[in-house]
Amino acid sequence: MAQTQELGTQQIGQFTAVDPVVERMRTIRSAWHPADGVAVFNRVYLTVTEEIGHAIEAGTFADRRAAATLDVRFAERYLSVVDAVAGGRPAPACWRPLFTYRRRPDVRPLQFALAGINAHIGHDLALAVVDSCRELECSPAELEDEFDRVGDILVLLEERIREELMPGPDLLEIADPLTHLLGCWSLERARDGAWLAARSLWQLRGLPDLAEEFSERLDRSVGLVGRMLLTPLARCG
Repeated sequence: MAQTQELGTQQIGQFTAVDPVVERMRTIRSAWHPADGVAVFNRVYLTVTEEIGHAIEAGTFADRRAAATLDVRFAERYLSVVDAVAGGRPAPACWRPLFTYRRRPDVRPLQFALAGINAHIGHDLALAVVDSCRELECSPAELEDEFDRVGDILVLLEERIREELMPGPDLLEIADPLTHLLGCWSLERARDGAWLAARSLWQLRGLPDLAEEFSERLDRSVGLVGRMLLTPLARCG
C-alpha cells in the first residue's frame, strides 16, 4: 500500500497527477498474459483511467483537484490489492473471486471485466470517496458532481466493453447463460449503491467499530456478486 499511496501524492501544479497510477497499470498490462482474468480487467480499467485523465486535462470537471484526487484514490484501491496478492497476502472478499478464477478457461473475458468492475465500483468506490473527503476536508455532497461525472464516463465505457468483449452475435440469444448473467448486473445500480455506501460511511466516521463492520459486510456482499458473475460457462462451439 505504501507504493500506491506514494503514487497519489505526486502533483502537477496544484492538481494531483493521475499519470503515476496510469503508468502502474501499463506496467501490469505488459507483465501479465492477456488471457489472465485480472489482466482483462486491468486493460479495461486502464482505458477508464486514461479517459478520466483526459477529461480532467480538458477541463470537463469544474473542480479538477477534487476529480483527480477521487480518481487517484480510487485507482489506489485496486493497485493495493494487486500489491497485496503479489506479496502473498489475501485479497479482500470483493476481489477474491477474480484473483481465484483468473486462469479459468471456461470463464469468458467479459465475465472477468465485469467481475473486476463490480468489485471496484461496488466496494472500492465508496471507500475512495471517503478517502478523498478526508484528504480534501470536505463532505461527500461536495464531491457529488465529480462522482456523477466519473460515473457517466464509466457507464459509456461499460457499453464499449460489452461490445468489444462480447464473443459473438450468437450470445445475444436468450438461451445463452451469459445473457442471463449480463442481465443480472448493472453498473448504474452499482454506482448508486456506492454513493449510498459512501454517504453512510461518512456518517459513521465517528463510530469506527460500526464503520468497520459496515465496510466488511459491503466487502462480502460485493464478493458474492462477483462469484456469481464468474460462474464458469461452457464455450460456444
